[in-house]
Amino acid sequence: MECALCSGRGDKFIEVREKRYYRCSKCKSIFMHNKDFLSKEDEEARYREHNNDVEDFRYQEFVSDITNEIKKDWKNTARGLDFGAGTGPVITKLLNDKGYDVEIYDPFFWNENKLLNKTYDFIVLCEVIEHFHNPLHEFELLYSLLNERGKLYCKTDIYKDEIDFKSWYYKDDPTHVFFYHEETFKWMVENIGFNNYEIKDRVIILEK
Repeated sequence: MECALCSGRGDKFIEVREKRYYRCSKCKSIFMHNKDFLSKEDEEARYREHNNDVEDFRYQEFVSDITNEIKKDWKNTARGLDFGAGTGPVITKLLNDKGYDVEIYDPFFWNENKLLNKTYDFIVLCEVIEHFHNPLHEFELLYSLLNERGKLYCKTDIYKDEIDFKSWYYKDDPTHVFFYHEETFKWMVENIGFNNYEIKDRVIILEK
């Protein structure tokens, strides 16, 4: 299998619950065989199961690692995009409450393609990038949407070599199809055009 991010050789890695996973020899990502993806209809149904109430304090606390980074890095005059916001765009709500101008985009629930013709100081992807079927296309798009010195704030669980993938909870969501290693972000910096990356626990910041 060819890696959908870097086109490297994907070697057979493991099969779990009839889903096949491959490990990229170049960028060290792990990805599901595309024939094992959910249908678009089943994928959307899965997302609709998420009960994301933007007023829920626990949900607000869950995204605070991203919102705190943004508030630290940007004044509220900065323009942002909540990409893949899902049914409950809590990050947008929290930042709007602080005076930030944040747009909402989601291919299933907020599919406003005109927003992809604008540029932004920052783009937020909270629990989004592990769902990418075509990560190269998505990250090249995101890079093009950033202003110079703009930043992507991605929240995901990064795969580390010491993790037992078979028992790893993060692969159990059937909509999670692409898993990132630190080497994966190094590859993006070297090949997509980002200047640098920074990993802060589950938050990865990529700067243009």
